[in-house]
Amino acid sequence: MQAEASSMTEAERNVEEAQNGWTPFHKIVLTGGPCGGKTTALARLSSFLRERGFEVISCPEVYTILASNGLSSGFYTTEGIGEVIQNAVLDVQISLEDSLSNVLKARGKPAVLLCDRGPMDGKAYLSDEKWNKILESRGLSEVDLRDTRYNAVYHMVSAADGAREFYQLDNNTARSESPEEACILDKQTQRCWLGHPHMYVLDNSTDFETKLQRLVNLVAKLVGLPTDLSRRSVKFLLRSKPRAENFPNTINYHVFEVEKVYLLVQDDPGDGSYRFIRKRTIVTREGERKGTVYQLTEARRSGRGELVELKRIITAREYSASYKSRDLSRHIVRQERICFLYEHQSFTVHIYENPAPGLCILHAQVESTRDEKQVVKLPDFLDVERTLVGPDDAMKYGSYALAVIDGASEKNLISPFLSS
Repeated sequence: MQAEASSMTEAERNVEEAQNGWTPFHKIVLTGGPCGGKTTALARLSSFLRERGFEVISCPEVYTILASNGLSSGFYTTEGIGEVIQNAVLDVQISLEDSLSNVLKARGKPAVLLCDRGPMDGKAYLSDEKWNKILESRGLSEVDLRDTRYNAVYHMVSAADGAREFYQLDNNTARSESPEEACILDKQTQRCWLGHPHMYVLDNSTDFETKLQRLVNLVAKLVGLPTDLSRRSVKFLLRSKPRAENFPNTINYHVFEVEKVYLLVQDDPGDGSYRFIRKRTIVTREGERKGTVYQLTEARRSGRGELVELKRIITAREYSASYKSRDLSRHIVRQERICFLYEHQSFTVHIYENPAPGLCILHAQVESTRDEKQVVKLPDFLDVERTLVGPDDAMKYGSYALAVIDGASEKNLISPFLSS
């Protein structure tokens, strides 16, 4: 075994270490409607991350590559070619992303792959029947393409929705949508990525520079860099358990089963550091379980005293191995989660099954800084009792605190506020 290890090249060892989580590697998607600011955002993120010591590669939008090399609208006069083209896009997208990921991992340094769109974008251009046929022919599920490949998804809302005076397509010859068509396509693209555990929608409620800075702050938090974001979500207590099937017809949603297991913290400094693994399984409207994604989250105090959370997608085998070091003083948390989009904000309802059966908490995506007021447009079809704020609510309703088994030590209950 030692001979085998010594025969590995430096690059091969680096790839192995990255796959084991020893070297930070993040893969993120920037998506959105036409004229949402993706091109500028990719350039801004690339410079920002490189200046802070990350290796960065941008993976270009595959359809644009094809369109700029001869694929024209005239091709679509051939019946059935839409599925052929989307299959080709998927082939190139997956191969290109995987190849560039390996290049970055081989460098042996903290790295980020910035993807200009991803495989799920293709769903916006096909009927559900045709899209599902493509997935079935490849033996894939949406969980495989959406949840297990990326650490986060950032949707840049088209300027046509909220900043129409700035909507123009002069810098992208592959696009020809009217403002009305752009708004429809933007919402369709949002629905394609709905269900990813870390999806953020960046709307046009601010000027464009502030929109970019919101994105930079979110990515900085993801990769563990200092940021002035106060938090990424606001929580609300619900009076009653919602039923997804009773949501308005205009609301798209996904339902998941979640198992969350807190782990022992080695050399616990007693400062609120924590670790947990999470298993997240999508449940179809027919009750079928259609794919599972596993994640490890570790949080420790930075030199500035901030609690920095780092998340990593792991394999089922890694999940099982980590499970053996679970914190026996805490319950295994089991929930049903319903995620949906409403007014350009991402919401998730956490319905507890164990502990605290029946407890329902609504999590709303908010990416405000410490100086900004957090604005949440609450869905009118949910029965919201009140906002959860402060340490008292954290001790009563946060999953970290709820998980403590009666009689167990509470020395670590200086937890993050209402950890998710």
